[in-house]
Amino acid sequence: MPLSRRSVIRSVLAGGAVAAAGLPMAGRAVAASAPGDVVGKITVGYQGWFACQGDAAPIDGWWHWSGNWGQPPSPSNNAIRSWPDMRDYDHGYPTAYANLGNGSPATLFSSYDQQAVDTHFKWLQDNAIDTAALQRFNPNSSEGPTRDAMAAKVRSAAESHGRKFYIMYDATGWANMRTELPADWTNKMRAHTVSSAYAVQNGKPVVGIWGFGFNEPDKTWPAADCLEVVNWFKSQGCYVMGGVPTHWRTGTEDSRVGYLDVYHAFDMLSPWMVGRIGNIADTDRFYANVNTPDQAECNGHGIDYQPCVLPGDVQSRQRVHGDFMWRQFYNMVRVGAQGIYISMFDEYNEGNQIAKTAESTAYVPTNSGFLGLDEDGTACSADYYLRLTGDGSRMLKGQLPLTDKRPTLPMPDGGNPQPGDLALHKPATASGHTQGYAPGNVVDGDARTYWESVNNAFPQWLQVDLGAASPIRRLVLSLPPDPAWATRTQTLAVLGSTNGSDFTTLLASAGHTFDPAKGNTVTLSLPAPTARYLRLQFTANTGWPAGQLSTLEVHSDA
Repeated sequence: MPLSRRSVIRSVLAGGAVAAAGLPMAGRAVAASAPGDVVGKITVGYQGWFACQGDAAPIDGWWHWSGNWGQPPSPSNNAIRSWPDMRDYDHGYPTAYANLGNGSPATLFSSYDQQAVDTHFKWLQDNAIDTAALQRFNPNSSEGPTRDAMAAKVRSAAESHGRKFYIMYDATGWANMRTELPADWTNKMRAHTVSSAYAVQNGKPVVGIWGFGFNEPDKTWPAADCLEVVNWFKSQGCYVMGGVPTHWRTGTEDSRVGYLDVYHAFDMLSPWMVGRIGNIADTDRFYANVNTPDQAECNGHGIDYQPCVLPGDVQSRQRVHGDFMWRQFYNMVRVGAQGIYISMFDEYNEGNQIAKTAESTAYVPTNSGFLGLDEDGTACSADYYLRLTGDGSRMLKGQLPLTDKRPTLPMPDGGNPQPGDLALHKPATASGHTQGYAPGNVVDGDARTYWESVNNAFPQWLQVDLGAASPIRRLVLSLPPDPAWATRTQTLAVLGSTNGSDFTTLLASAGHTFDPAKGNTVTLSLPAPTARYLRLQFTANTGWPAGQLSTLEVHSDA
């Protein structure tokens, strides 16, 4: 397992406190390059490094979810600091955590599933975020086949959703980087540049290299080797972006001495900021003492400047419901940056992700200790930091005026959080049940209890009274997560009524497969019909001659 660049020690903050008000205004710089797929755009760092046992990934383990990849994630075997919002994935993989606060099973996604990657790139598309940089660590290990597959999956998702992507090498711990990195590009990754979705800048395919010059024990390559690699990529006709130390310009603190020629050889520089700032005052101090002279240095050498912006670690309570991140957008746009790099899209390991995240304790495992996005008392939707990044992109492009006032509402409608499970603890009835497997079990919040209809007597129905007419956009159906419940397909229709007697069909009858390897959960999307009474009509079950269900969740959010 390679060391993550994210395991950093906070560097000494740039000296000299600067008041938040009255900071110097750098003014818009003249870009070294015209707008393209990275200049004038926001790029998100995309890890794509999560896997689960049972997902068919070659790595065959809980890659980056657990400390011990051979065992499922749990409170004692954990590698993340934030819990993802799982509602947009068509399935998840059961963990050893307790159920979520809303009673749903605690499942996680696999980056190896194409649907998960497509979901992520749809989020980018929905929020007008242009480009993703796929992180590629040393592939000459057991991780190689999985990383190779991830490049193809990201390419497919970018093509499907009209986004751009490029390969960004993370050289951390890559001892033979000087020869193996060019070989990997030549033999494998260069093939992806034929894609219409591959990012191009100045007419050249973009390649990122992260890690040169860092004063860390797993980044000890001589400056001459680093310069040779940068120049090799340029000789291959590439536009080369460099992820470099925060203090690259001065060669101090996190930067080794004697690497300035390496830094100046890059076409674009993106100094790292995770672990360097944690509040708005830090952001303003770096704007004055680091970002402003960095921009001037880049301007003087014809280099495009792409500073990092990060949302902050949820668990460390850095986010201030988006104000911390927006201040960075404001500072980086006014400093004149040619582009912005988001650290990161899916970095649940450090809690610095903009990808959809649990809104509240209703969406995190009850025994995890994880915080939701509402940790400071302000309700934030799961997609809030995607929407905030989209607005930052618009300000960078001049589509929004430069402003230090965050324009993005934490909740899309400015109101309360999206309601959770509308069916939880509501009255449930059925056409009948067997033994003690009563209909109330599907709304008790316990995934281990279940309803079972009368046997050998299809059709059968199960109904819940929501208490008031509500728009219905999503149903989550599940069976007990115990692997003893073998895979089965149940044929059912969804009906709705406002008065409890006149029902209309909301979803036509179809077969839905419940697979214990995927959480025994099925999610159904509806076009927001309004109903008070929701009924499931069962007509077949390949696993048992009855309708069966442990949980029926009803949601008004998509």
